[in-house]
Amino acid sequence: MKRKFKVLLTRRLHKFALDKLRERYEITVHDGKIPIPKKTILQKIKNKDGLICFPYDVIDKEVIDSGNRLKSISTYSVGFDHIDVSYAKKKKISIGYTPEVLTNATAELTIGLMMDLLRRITEGDHIIRKGKWTEIFGPFDYVGTEISDKTLGVLGMGRIGKIVAKKASCLGMNILYHNRKTIAKSGKAKYVSLNELFKKSDVITIHVPYSKNTHQMINSKLLNKMKKTSFLINTSRGKVVNQKDLLKALQLKKIQGAALDVFEEEPISKSNELVKIKNVVLVPHIGSSTNKTRHIMAEITVKNLILGLSNKKLVYSV
Repeated sequence: MKRKFKVLLTRRLHKFALDKLRERYEITVHDGKIPIPKKTILQKIKNKDGLICFPYDVIDKEVIDSGNRLKSISTYSVGFDHIDVSYAKKKKISIGYTPEVLTNATAELTIGLMMDLLRRITEGDHIIRKGKWTEIFGPFDYVGTEISDKTLGVLGMGRIGKIVAKKASCLGMNILYHNRKTIAKSGKAKYVSLNELFKKSDVITIHVPYSKNTHQMINSKLLNKMKKTSFLINTSRGKVVNQKDLLKALQLKKIQGAALDVFEEEPISKSNELVKIKNVVLVPHIGSSTNKTRHIMAEITVKNLILGLSNKKLVYSV
């Protein structure tokens, strides 16, 4: 009788996904501390043929070596910087991820954060909840910024950046972008240098992947080029922004505000200085958090693993 493959999941997936895996494999689901502790995964990965992991799980050389039978890794995420990709590939382990499915969800969140930030929606909610709305506002009280006719600077014109640009254009914004290379079909968006993007934009939105080249690329040098009336939005990766430099720029009012879905360290602590600033909108890394997107991500994650363990081409491979 053919041996059933063994699969480790570092946290629980949707019921339909678990049922599909159980039909084929012997599965182990980690139900403890999230992300899975290093000591735990080193123990549980032994004699496993497949691994389904998540962001913040550290899948490094030591973990990969402990997976003495490991054939396929499937991550429930668009990012894969938590995996030692080069070492896994060296060991001929397939790596699957879920890129395109969360494009629209993340783009929608970006637009939502921009509207929230410029129109001060969350700030207004806090004013009411704290009982501070005691009189009707006058002509100059609690005013926000209209996005129509403003210039949006898109840093990273990939899948998400393109959708954000398209949606923002429909809202009457002018679009500038900076990318590693110019995009042939970019509509009305205009390519500019990185410095020009930060100098001319009213809103900067970040959509670059995290890598050695993008590590803390948004620093005081670039932030100081921004208009004092401008805003920064980040729904890509927290470590792309130097958080200390951003905090300083906000405290010194070198920029007008920021909206962040991602942070250098996650979860962000309530004692973090960013939490104390009222012109900052903070959300807990929810770019892909819609029922539809998360369901499809689970489908692709399982399919990638099945294909990898069957020595077939993955839906999306690193």
